Amino acid sequence: MMLGLSLSTFTTAHVVLSLIGITTGLVALAGLLSGRQLKGWTALFLATTVLTSVTGFMFPSTALLPSHVVGGISLAVLAIALIALYLNKLAGAWRWVYVVAAVLALYLNVFVGVVQAFQKLAFLQPLAPTQSEAPFLIAQIAVLILFAGLGLIALRRFHPMTGAAA
Repeated sequence: MMLGLSLSTFTTAHVVLSLIGITTGLVALAGLLSGRQLKGWTALFLATTVLTSVTGFMFPSTALLPSHVVGGISLAVLAIALIALYLNKLAGAWRWVYVVAAVLALYLNVFVGVVQAFQKLAFLQPLAPTQSEAPFLIAQIAVLILFAGLGLIALRRFHPMTGAAA
């Protein structure tokens, strides 16, 4: 079920949501790295990333695919981020829970973006036709290391004001 849209239109909407999620996620991450919560950017990041994962389940499929597994993990991580941010207001340990969940959600979106790039972009396809070749693995390891490092920096720097001081 694709909301009555053609597959092509639905795919385009899904990709646009994903790109908005990645872009706004990078802006929200920049905020965390500078010790600030960019509320509007963060809300847009979380909403579009949830929608990206949800719409990913709406593509026609008769089997459980790796994309479904990543989408399910992403939705679970996003639920944790939303609970930490909006229900628990980043109080106490919820601060680091939020940072880890938000950075992980962004990483998963970028991870899928790298997969899609190697599948869909003509200049990358020959480098990793089965996605088990070195260029694909190097790209994914680099993305993982980058987000792990940025996540650690964000954990150290992001300490939102709470209570009356906010």
